[in-house]
Amino acid sequence: MDIKQLLHEAILTAANQAIADGVITAEQLPPVVLEVPPQKEFGDYATNFAMQTARVAKANPRVIAQALVARMKPAWLDKCEIAGPGFINFYLKPDWMYKLLGQALAAGESYGSSNDGKGKRIQVEYVSANPTGPLHVGHGRGAAFGSALVNLLRAAGYDVQAEFYINDAGNQIDNLAASVNARYLELLDQPAEFPEDGYHGKDIIETAKRIIAQEGSRYLLIPLEERLAVFKELALQEKLNTLKADLETFGVTFDVWFSERTLHNEGDIAKACEALQKNGYMYEKDGALWLKSTAYGDDKDRVVIRDNGIPTYLAADIAYHKNKLERGFETLINIWGADHHGYISRVKAAIASLGYNQEQLEVLILQMVNLLQNGQAVKMSKRTGQGVTLTELIEEVGSDAARYFFIMRSIDSQLDFDLDLAKSRSNENPVYYIQYAHARINSIYRQAAEAGISFGDWADVDFSVLTMDAETDLIKKIGQYPEEVAAAARERAPHRIARYTHDLASLFHTFYNQCRIIGVEHEVQLARLGLVVAVQRTIKHGLTILGVSAPERM
Repeated sequence: MDIKQLLHEAILTAANQAIADGVITAEQLPPVVLEVPPQKEFGDYATNFAMQTARVAKANPRVIAQALVARMKPAWLDKCEIAGPGFINFYLKPDWMYKLLGQALAAGESYGSSNDGKGKRIQVEYVSANPTGPLHVGHGRGAAFGSALVNLLRAAGYDVQAEFYINDAGNQIDNLAASVNARYLELLDQPAEFPEDGYHGKDIIETAKRIIAQEGSRYLLIPLEERLAVFKELALQEKLNTLKADLETFGVTFDVWFSERTLHNEGDIAKACEALQKNGYMYEKDGALWLKSTAYGDDKDRVVIRDNGIPTYLAADIAYHKNKLERGFETLINIWGADHHGYISRVKAAIASLGYNQEQLEVLILQMVNLLQNGQAVKMSKRTGQGVTLTELIEEVGSDAARYFFIMRSIDSQLDFDLDLAKSRSNENPVYYIQYAHARINSIYRQAAEAGISFGDWADVDFSVLTMDAETDLIKKIGQYPEEVAAAARERAPHRIARYTHDLASLFHTFYNQCRIIGVEHEVQLARLGLVVAVQRTIKHGLTILGVSAPERM
């Protein structure tokens, strides 16, 4: 049990004792929230628990705080102070710090991982872009965030499956085939009419060129309907292969690639409609089948099967979510773009109408990305005159910088992506700053090896010689990491890990500039080497969650 958990339990024990003693009257205690104060003079941890309890107990928060402090006497606690209207600041004895460092080193490369989510099955579905063209920067934010969230949840002990939903049925795929056909005809000097909702990207022309290079003009000899069917399959497979390759380049892979077509071909949509009708949440009106989504908070009922018998997009989504839930996931996490916000209520309504708990579905909404260069918005690719693709962004700034910049802000805020900053090799570039800390530590390892210094067995090292602020600040920060990972996973917030690794790197750079490591007194040298090993492992663990490399040299 880490120190934060011990403190949490000590506060609850003190509160229950105060209730038993008649000092506090409360039927239900509020949750204990512990925070690290912004300034170290306010202690190692602080809580507003007394103020929250005062609301239920209808008592003076300072009186409650005094009752708690009087009943808290654990051996690892140095002192408690009551501040302001009822905050309690906790000052821990130095021993806990050095014990934490020893525990971090004993945990090895897995330090930071936990069993917080053990036994909980989660499916994360993200990106799920139409396979009709290249990924753009908006997809990039979803890909970086989604894969980091999967890594984060796994580090916190959850059983996670990452899934990509392939939209390979419907009008968009028909339009893809028609667009390729039009370009094919144009390239062969044949009359061609480009579809109204067709795809105008350069990649469609390249697809048509490849077809001609491999098969020539022979598809002119078959009926249009057959040609479109062939082009649909060729183009879909090519776009899907390109999409997979681009994502892999970006460090993004999936456990499952789920085809929408299977829902149509295997009768899953019909089965979902039957289940909704059986439960009384589907009705017929004007020849169409409607979902009674208003029963679960939607602003109006929704068409599932049109009057011509053709399913809507919602029909496939209902069948897809039914399929997910039947696979036994406790929680479904969907990562959608901001334009899908209004879609959440109807999907949740469908889940509830099928007899499941709609709270099993969590939808995380990604806000827009603005690319900036020289302080100006960049909307078009210099190469194609169209929107900037993810591949072009990676070519411009690199995968590491792109991933970190996409993840470093909460997804519910719009992201200004500074291309110049992402490319710079300076301390102002956060990903460079963190990676440089990791590389600098590896240079210390090399210096130690050159000096013939061996290290690695930390059991008997006396870490109490680390008393400088730069040292103790680092140790405390390292000690917070496991809880940071667990909390970030619970909050679905990979940006917390991005912020944490940057803060840790900053503390390390301060330590490096103030504390000599090689060539000092033996006990201090060994203790400081232990400290930098713990920093290196923690930074690497955090960067691995983010999907960013941890270089040994820069």
